[in-house]
Amino acid sequence: MQKSTLALISIFFLNISISAQPTVEAELPYHIPQKQIKPLRQLLDKSLQKELEKELNSHKLWKRLLGKKKMAVGLVDISDSTHIKFARVNGDVMMYAASLPKLAVLLAAAQSLEDNTLQPTHEILRDMRIMISKSDNGAATRMIDRLGFEYIQSVLTNPRYELYDPSRGGGLWVGKRYAKRGRRYPDPLMGLSHGASVTQICRFYYLLATGQLVNRGRSVQMLEILSDPEIHHKFVNTLDNIVPDAKLYRKSGTWANWHSDSVMVWGPVWRRYIAAALVEDPKGEKILRELIPVIENILKVQSDVKAKKLVNKPG
Repeated sequence: MQKSTLALISIFFLNISISAQPTVEAELPYHIPQKQIKPLRQLLDKSLQKELEKELNSHKLWKRLLGKKKMAVGLVDISDSTHIKFARVNGDVMMYAASLPKLAVLLAAAQSLEDNTLQPTHEILRDMRIMISKSDNGAATRMIDRLGFEYIQSVLTNPRYELYDPSRGGGLWVGKRYAKRGRRYPDPLMGLSHGASVTQICRFYYLLATGQLVNRGRSVQMLEILSDPEIHHKFVNTLDNIVPDAKLYRKSGTWANWHSDSVMVWGPVWRRYIAAALVEDPKGEKILRELIPVIENILKVQSDVKAKKLVNKPG
């Protein structure tokens, strides 16, 4: 076969491969009309759920922890804004999450800025950044003191967000300053000072990715604060190695045997997803590092299957 013919064939199949991939937008938040945005819980995907359960249960320790409700994992495939897919295991199990619920303080601060009850001073904007990027407890405590627990909890339970919903196992909760001193305001269901569930963590990032946290402008502001994490452990430790050029939006938490992490990965084509995990185990750090390649493999396989179906589609 002549070289020119081979070149034409290669170009033909390359074009098929490219066209088979889902159309992806260049940046977050997605530009989706409000009426087209569905609640995340309505986007549960049977195939993704089956694969997530299978992969998690194939690890002996993970299976045991999942069975004891000492591990929970959530995953959202956002690679195609017209076909977002959600899966979770122990999704509504609320666990102690240490610093991860600083996400709730970030949202409350953004809402307060929008309501003009908090002014965007240099000190406030700096505290908002470092309580996330560096997980600075002093900055988080200052923000909590400025906002007040009643306001933070009113934002979390607001019908617009319902990031803490007693009818669905609770969710994100901040009921204590990140300091030794201070009164506790434990959540009504589990009595946790700093709690989360993976479904509500995934919902936080999903609402952010679709510009629904406060409004599009404030969602952009929060995305910037969450980007480029300065603590490189758990999820980020692995992502730094396997996809160093991807944009990461992230918040984690650690205390004693409680380990939590959450990330929204923004890379090329299929590598666009939200992952959240909560683990109560001495090996939690290692588990979270090893979880990312499993999640990436699930999404890669799903993407390959979708591409193959599109290529073989009649017409």
